[in-house]
Amino acid sequence: MDAERVRGFLLGLPHVVETMQWGNNLVFWVGDKSIGGKMFALVNLDGDGKAVISYTAGAERYAELLEIEGVIPAPYMARIFWVAVERWGVFRQGQWESELRAAYEITLAKLPPRTRAVLAMPLKEQKTLLRERKALLAKRAAAKG
Repeated sequence: MDAERVRGFLLGLPHVVETMQWGNNLVFWVGDKSIGGKMFALVNLDGDGKAVISYTAGAERYAELLEIEGVIPAPYMARIFWVAVERWGVFRQGQWESELRAAYEITLAKLPPRTRAVLAMPLKEQKTLLRERKALLAKRAAAKG
């Protein structure tokens, strides 16, 4: 597995959106963050020797995953049960897909009802709402600046 394969897999899951944030990191969200979506995985593209990916493991799997060599508590996110994986070879492809699908499902289950309602809308309505919401947020940001 590598960053491109992970990206392809994650973008194939329903309602997943990616952003580039905090330097050279791909952040994957369940639902757009402008409507209350939540992030569930972060891929480090820097190649700086730090973890290659971090993701939510959930309280149930967190301790178990930390027993695997190459899996560590995610910096800044360990308190909410995120793990960081130091290299792609820690899991086989099927295991990666299982881990990341579980992270997605954990996050999807935690979305607020209002966000889930938007995700359940027909795609055309959803896109219109997102466009309007992003315009409103941009207007608010411009007024503050």
